Amino acid sequence: MTIPSPPSRRLPRLLLGAFTGAWLALVAVPPVVFMGWRDARLDELSAAPAQADWDRFRADMQAESGERGPVRRKVPRSLEPPERIWLRDYPLVVVAAWVIFVGLLGAVIGLMLRGAMRPRPRPERISDPG
Repeated sequence: MTIPSPPSRRLPRLLLGAFTGAWLALVAVPPVVFMGWRDARLDELSAAPAQADWDRFRADMQAESGERGPVRRKVPRSLEPPERIWLRDYPLVVVAAWVIFVGLLGAVIGLMLRGAMRPRPRPERISDPG
């Protein structure tokens, strides 16, 4: 009886390597892109037209917050647009959340792939001692 040769371990290693590279790129690239976009967007939000739009919105909400309509509007207390505050004060929270959640998701998927690509154990034959 011939014993079959073990399956090649090359393909699973290549697939796991490709997955790991894609996972690392997915963890690292979006925060870098976000930080570049953040700087450009903060410049736009710091301009006078953006502030004028926010002031106009607050004034409209103030006008609608009276007893005239069926819905009472709550006037935002912030003197700056919320997007500007968020981008200026909390970018590290966004980056940390991305790295943690995408990192954990990728790690779990990678472990599942590794387990799925592991060769199945061969049952041992029980020899008849008798």
